[in-house]
Amino acid sequence: MTTDTIDKATLFAEVEQQLKQQHFNISNQDQTRPWGGFFVIDETQAQDFANAYFDSIPVDQLKISGKLSPKILLVAPQKRLSWQYHHRRAEIWKVVKGTVGVVTSDTDEEGEVKVLNPGDLITLRQGERHRLVGLDGWGVLAEIWQHTDAANPSNEDDIVRVQDDFGR
Repeated sequence: MTTDTIDKATLFAEVEQQLKQQHFNISNQDQTRPWGGFFVIDETQAQDFANAYFDSIPVDQLKISGKLSPKILLVAPQKRLSWQYHHRRAEIWKVVKGTVGVVTSDTDEEGEVKVLNPGDLITLRQGERHRLVGLDGWGVLAEIWQHTDAANPSNEDDIVRVQDDFGR
């Protein structure tokens, strides 16, 4: 089954099964996001996650200040995450399945959508504006949050939305 024709529940079940087969502990998941959803992997497995999805980059090379938070993002066809940035984290994304679009900018002005294919990697700096865009089919990405403030790690509230299709 391709990510072009699969439904949300089936894709989430497949990704969850794959993560469990890889012996990852899912500490949280959210299938209710209007753009798709995500799985959060136990932070103690950051090196295993980097080994599986980021060509074995050592966690000390990934760390900026303190901990890392691994996630899997699932973005629905023709949906866009908010045009956003973060105060307390940088991010690294790698496309696992499907084709996705990414927009980045150092200002609030959105640039062109860049198309990313499986295996492509993008690094987002703290404060850099970005948006993940679903294209024709579902996109699945591995993501690592690189916390930039050890005393106040980033969380889901550390999102400054410049624009949002869903009025959030």
